[in-house]
Amino acid sequence: MPRPAAVRRSIVSVPEGKLGTIMGRVDGKIALVTGAARGLGQAMAGLLAAEGARVLLTDIDADEAAVAAAAINEDHDGRARSMSQDVTRTDDWQSVLERVQNDFGGLHVLINNAGIGSVANIEEESLENWRQVHSVDLDAVFIGCKLAIPLMAASGGGSIVNVSSVSGIIAGHNLAAYNSAKAAVRHLSKSIALHCARVGNGIRCNSIHPAFIDTPILDGLAGAVSRDETVAGRQFALSWRDPWRLEWGALDPGLPS
Repeated sequence: MPRPAAVRRSIVSVPEGKLGTIMGRVDGKIALVTGAARGLGQAMAGLLAAEGARVLLTDIDADEAAVAAAAINEDHDGRARSMSQDVTRTDDWQSVLERVQNDFGGLHVLINNAGIGSVANIEEESLENWRQVHSVDLDAVFIGCKLAIPLMAASGGGSIVNVSSVSGIIAGHNLAAYNSAKAAVRHLSKSIALHCARVGNGIRCNSIHPAFIDTPILDGLAGAVSRDETVAGRQFALSWRDPWRLEWGALDPGLPS
């Protein structure tokens, strides 16, 4: 169900006085954010634009991605564009990278945010669903990093931010597929960082590990349990209920040198 316009605007706008003055920390930079139609991805894209970057928002939901980009452009005219993307498809990644090159002239920041959840223990989880979760949450990160690194290097370097999860560090009894995929994203990010340092292409790679956040992905995780119980009952009692509080955690490692 589409999110109300007021909610969309509140996500992409940094609340005044909450986290300091906007400083243009990514002026002139070009960013790509996947899974950016809503939730954390939309919040990160909004902050990048507010800090001076031009941003391509991609999502499998093309209509919602366009709405999110339009909301950003109301405050930051011309800084955001959108495109449909299935992150599990190599040809979609190639099209997206061609678009960001043609529209903006390169790429400095890649945020692999697109993901799905699954609630099932090892006995309940199906092989089909296991493969789907790993395809979206892990394989897509591999494909995106692999294909984006040459463009980022040609653009002078930059930063990759892969959105893992606290579930990639601390396991839950009923998150078999999700735990596995997000833990793998953590180590893949380390491997990419070591590779880029070794070849000296000026690209950094970090993973971030948010706890449960009140975004639409919880709809798929909560099931019959209320959203409040889902947030409160996971591995950490601490959770940020508003995505804008976490988006700065993506911006800091995303700052190009």
